[in-house]
Amino acid sequence: MSRLILFNKPWGVLSQFTDKSMAASPDGPRATLSDYIDVPGVYPAGRLDRDSEGLLILTDDGALQARISSPKHKTPKTYLAQVEGEPDAASLEALRRGVTLNDGPTRPATVRRIAPPTLWDRDPPVRYRKSVADSWLELTITEGRNRQVRRMTAAVGYPTLRLVRWRIGEWDLSDLAPGEWRAIM
Repeated sequence: MSRLILFNKPWGVLSQFTDKSMAASPDGPRATLSDYIDVPGVYPAGRLDRDSEGLLILTDDGALQARISSPKHKTPKTYLAQVEGEPDAASLEALRRGVTLNDGPTRPATVRRIAPPTLWDRDPPVRYRKSVADSWLELTITEGRNRQVRRMTAAVGYPTLRLVRWRIGEWDLSDLAPGEWRAIM
């Protein structure tokens, strides 16, 4: 039977078990999955940038890993994005239609404004600027390009300040605190 682990990846953690570039880091070794998960034979199904937080799925099933992470399977991934500014209707509609990035057009996203969600505090905290408002969006995409949500919000004029992946397909963070994981299979 396959193993499936849901992990709430904290900010600053690499989505891999080793840091091959740690010699290049002036601050020493960076946090990796091995600092949190001691389960042999599981690997991330997709990636989550070091400066993003939230749901990361790990499995020992290669077919399941491909189904979750490959864009051809169109597995929906839902993010909560704190953006700089207050996106107008035209910007939200552009995200819904899909925007053109330097590596081509994105698939349409499902997007809506949301009230600030009840989340854990981030360490370090998101920068705060008194003169610039921020707001929250819930975006669902079916791709998974490198830094895609950040690039999409920036393309419509609203850079992402904080990004939390909340759901992948049928799985979500539920009650997992940062750094916690749960085996579900």
